Amino acid sequence: MDAGIKKDSLRKLSFGNQVAEEEREALKGYFVKTQAWDRINNGEIDIIYGPKGAGKSALYFLIQESVSDFFDRRVLLIPAENPQGAPAFRDLETNPPTSEREFIAIWKLYFLSLLGRTFDEYGIDNQFGQELRSALVTHKLLPDKRTGLGSVLASVRRYISIALKPESLETGLKVEPNSGLPTGVTAKIVFREPAIDEHADGYQSIDELLALASSALEAAAYDVWFTIDRLDVAFNDSSELEKNAIRALFRAYRDMRSHTRISLKIFLRTDIWKRVTEEGFSEATHLSRDMHIKWNKQSLQNLILRRLLSNADLVRNFDIDQNEILNSSSKQDELFARLFPEQVELGEKQSTTLDWLLKRTADGSKESQPRDIILFLNKVCEVQSQRLERGEDEPPDDLLFDRASFKEALPALSEYRVSRVLFAEYAELRSYIEALREDKTEQNVASLARRWKTTEEESLRIARKLRDVGFFEERTSAGETTFWVPFVYRPYLAMVQGKVDDINSSD
Repeated sequence: MDAGIKKDSLRKLSFGNQVAEEEREALKGYFVKTQAWDRINNGEIDIIYGPKGAGKSALYFLIQESVSDFFDRRVLLIPAENPQGAPAFRDLETNPPTSEREFIAIWKLYFLSLLGRTFDEYGIDNQFGQELRSALVTHKLLPDKRTGLGSVLASVRRYISIALKPESLETGLKVEPNSGLPTGVTAKIVFREPAIDEHADGYQSIDELLALASSALEAAAYDVWFTIDRLDVAFNDSSELEKNAIRALFRAYRDMRSHTRISLKIFLRTDIWKRVTEEGFSEATHLSRDMHIKWNKQSLQNLILRRLLSNADLVRNFDIDQNEILNSSSKQDELFARLFPEQVELGEKQSTTLDWLLKRTADGSKESQPRDIILFLNKVCEVQSQRLERGEDEPPDDLLFDRASFKEALPALSEYRVSRVLFAEYAELRSYIEALREDKTEQNVASLARRWKTTEEESLRIARKLRDVGFFEERTSAGETTFWVPFVYRPYLAMVQGKVDDINSSD
């Protein structure tokens, strides 16, 4: 290869953005349609779980980018949360709903308002659609296409506050005792099933209006999918609000399952779901239309190579046949071996580069996620380019990277994982993590109790919280429980490989 070509290729090389919101246009080029995607695309899956960085938002954006394809199948997509920018549900933190009943009503009426707008947009004006529209217009709950989701939610919230808390109305307004709404308002929306005489007076329940919407869609031969992502961002300042909101969402999902023309597609982090259900949640036993995003060694290597092959200069300079590579797993192995060093740390018992990469990016769950791998490999590119710019020798043959570049890039990922993930999302655990700075990487309950100045019982509770967020891997050997810090967190915390002195060393 001519001098300078590798340097030029590296300077332009990118593995993409680790945040799906920032690379919407490029996602289609990276994406491979798997059986899991087919099940989502065909409507068989409603709930997609995955760890942070596993690719939930990428799937969400790929669905949104396929809006025309879905429309051709008579499926209308309705985003129920802003894909970027301020979350629609952010303002709930200042005055949160006081009961689960109120939160369920918020979700259902919010969906109804968005359905009404969608019916206007797509001309669904049959008898059922007109009746729904009339009810929404009467109560000023029909947004136009310019109304932001936050404003739609604010209108819904105000209506429900009046209906459930009539004392919040301005002084001088008279309230009907049955509905809790101002006198003179007809076609009243209530949050229970109205009695026969109440029906005659114009009361309608939210569930009846959802049934109307479903009938309108049936008559028009359309389906509607509400897509819901970024729940971690919407409620990240209040774990209690997050738990109440998501429990209410799943109860609304349960109630709406009978309306087969209306589907909720919920993208949710596994750690959040665990927090929501840790005290018990009976609805969880009835969820069957769900899937968990999982990555293995082969799928992650495929992801790495697909992102590499999106670099046109690299493909041209290295004379790579993209189709040949992507259609053969053995060719992918060969290309990885051609471009990456065989090992980062030399030795007969040392890992291959791919295994080293997966171990160094995994958290306490022993799983690596695409977001961390992409961030890390972009840093490797940056480090290697800087080495060549300083006049250091190019890696031999067609190798893109020196072994040393991998080690030099690791602290950047470690800082990101500790300071921008753990500290940012779990501030209450920061002091316990900081207390282990420059300490050994494997601790037991007694050693943690000394470092944290707590009882052993309390230390075990804290350690298991840290395990649940991925900072620790819990191990058991010779009857003793220990807590091991994964490689990804060690550089930033300057931790030292090894066990504390009072851990049994029989293993």
